[in-house]
Amino acid sequence: MQNKICIIFNPAARGEKAKHLLSKLYTLVGDVPIKVSQYPGDAEAKTEWAIEQGYDLIVAAGGDGTINEVVNGFNGREVILGVIPLGTINVFAMELGLPRSIEKAWATILQGNIRAIDFPKANDQHFVQLAGVGLDAKVLQLTHWNVRKTLGPLSYLFTVAYLLKETQPSLQITLEEGSRLSGSFLLIGNGRYYGGPFAVFPKARLDDGLLDGYLFSRVSSTVLIKYWLRSFMGGLYDEEESEGEVIRFQSRSFVVQSKEEVPVELDGDFYGHTPVSFSCEPQKLKVIVP
Repeated sequence: MQNKICIIFNPAARGEKAKHLLSKLYTLVGDVPIKVSQYPGDAEAKTEWAIEQGYDLIVAAGGDGTINEVVNGFNGREVILGVIPLGTINVFAMELGLPRSIEKAWATILQGNIRAIDFPKANDQHFVQLAGVGLDAKVLQLTHWNVRKTLGPLSYLFTVAYLLKETQPSLQITLEEGSRLSGSFLLIGNGRYYGGPFAVFPKARLDDGLLDGYLFSRVSSTVLIKYWLRSFMGGLYDEEESEGEVIRFQSRSFVVQSKEEVPVELDGDFYGHTPVSFSCEPQKLKVIVP
């Protein structure tokens, strides 16, 4: 390949495991520089630095949060994204069909097969795979990182059970086409997968210029279990049996508003609060795929 490559590595507080992964990377990539992020936001800053130095292929070595930081360091410049999936779940890598093996992921990057995909935004912040307004963002906001790391998915269940007892927010969504929708919890997908190998958005495509949305009218433990099982079987939405519980839509852009501040997450990390405008730049992001 003729591209000038720089790797942004996120140790994600993994101690000895991180040291082992970093040592493995150094052995594998030879003279390619590896910049290690030190704190939240540092991967974005190091990406900006790398691009200023002339690197035009930036490899995010980490999870979905690392990828999110790296792409937000692009700032509209013509660079290519590579991914070495080192996170716990790696939803975006799963969407792209990337191998989990470090060696195979690096070999894929060297092969240089480029795909142009859509590049969504929430206000001025980019994301690559998914977003949420309401319940899932509140769960991320309240569940401490150390607890998530220790208990895994179980930590989210405790928080969800607590939040379902609270009064649910009222969201108003205005689509670009002019339609107005109301609900309490919104999931947004650029690709099919959400939270793991769950095809929550079966009709979503990374390069169709559209964002897919699922708006829940009200959330309960019964509703969550029902639609989690559906997503596990290949799709959250049943065209013939929505029962008024969820509205599916596709749009290039839309605005989410609420009377109270409702939390927002992007690519699995807490972002901020409503109001928020979502939009999508068609096939704007170049990424290495198998």
